[in-house]
Amino acid sequence: MKRIIGLLFAIIVLVSCNSQKVYSEFDISYSKSGGYAPIYENLLIKGNNAHYSFEGHGKKHKQDFKISDEDLKKLDNTLSQNNFRRIQEDHQKIYDNVATSINVKKGPNEGSKTDASSIMTNYKSNWTNITDAFQEIINNNVKKQ
Repeated sequence: MKRIIGLLFAIIVLVSCNSQKVYSEFDISYSKSGGYAPIYENLLIKGNNAHYSFEGHGKKHKQDFKISDEDLKKLDNTLSQNNFRRIQEDHQKIYDNVATSINVKKGPNEGSKTDASSIMTNYKSNWTNITDAFQEIINNNVKKQ
C-alpha cells in the first residue's frame, strides 16, 4: 500500500512540474499584469515556438503558435535599435497600474526591464517602440475569441 501511495505521489509531482515547463523555459518573454481590474497577458518565445495566454475581464485564452524567422529578426532589431539594455527604469512608486515586463535570455539584447515603476523620460519612446513590436506579434498571430 505504501508503494502505491508513493508511486501516486511521484506521478502527481512529475505532472505538476511538467505543466509549468512552458513558463520557465523561454528565450524572450513579454508580460502585462495588474491594474484596478487585473489582467494577466503573457507571450513566451522559445526558438520559433510561442505560447500566449491572457486572463482578465472575465476571459481566458491560451494559444501556441509559430513565429517566423523574419518576425524574430524584426523583434531583435527593434530591441537593438531602441537600446533595450540601456533603458533606465524609474524608481517612483506607482500603484494599481498595468505593468509590462520584458525578459530576454539570449543574444546581444539579454536583459530584463519593467515599467512597474515607470521608465525614465529619456527612454519612454524607446520603451513604447519595443512594447509595440511585441503587441504587433500578438495582434498578427493570436486568434482572439
